Amino acid sequence: MRNDLLLLADSRLPAGGHAHSGGLEPPATSGAVRTVADLADFLHGRLHTAGLAAAALAAAACRHAGNGPDPASWLVLDAEADARDPSPGQRAVARAQGKALLRAARGTWPSPVLDALGDAHRARRTPDGRGPHHPVVLGVAAFAADGSPHDAAAIAAYTAVSGSASAAVRLLGLDPLGVHRALADLSAAVDAVAHEAAGHAEDAWADLPAPSAPVLDGWAELHLLADLRLFES
Repeated sequence: MRNDLLLLADSRLPAGGHAHSGGLEPPATSGAVRTVADLADFLHGRLHTAGLAAAALAAAACRHAGNGPDPASWLVLDAEADARDPSPGQRAVARAQGKALLRAARGTWPSPVLDALGDAHRARRTPDGRGPHHPVVLGVAAFAADGSPHDAAAIAAYTAVSGSASAAVRLLGLDPLGVHRALADLSAAVDAVAHEAAGHAEDAWADLPAPSAPVLDGWAELHLLADLRLFES
């Protein structure tokens, strides 16, 4: 993978990723996740559900971006992202993250396709954030940076777990070395999910993977009701 593409997986990219725990804060607060072993289980489940869905959407977006700027078509793919995210809270977060990533990507890799994606959502005025879903933006940004659908899927799969791993250190005070060992142990699974997701890049969008994660959905809604939150999600 090219070095500039790695910027898309870097938490220091000014796209607001540091403000999100990937759904970890509610189970950490409730005591459902307490140890590095608990975290490893959480990351494994997140990777194979939300991570796979995001990686497939990113791969499809990257593949479609090669067809050139077409604002209307992005709304169709965005609707498929909505359909795979039943939690209103998570949809709002995904759009907020997508809006922030789109701004950063347009400043880093100027592209007519990124402009078209932004134009589509400004015209639509989406009620829950007015931004495109994060994995859709990620796929288009990967294309703008000369990446492939597999690159986009790999970055999406990795970021699906890396953000939660980083948040675990702040939320639970876990040993950073132990947390990163757990993350490293997932490397083969991340590669497998990326490979599977990239294989769907040319599928009809309605046929993209839609794995269910009802516990994550429920925690996302509870998170919105919390009186005190360290992370936005």
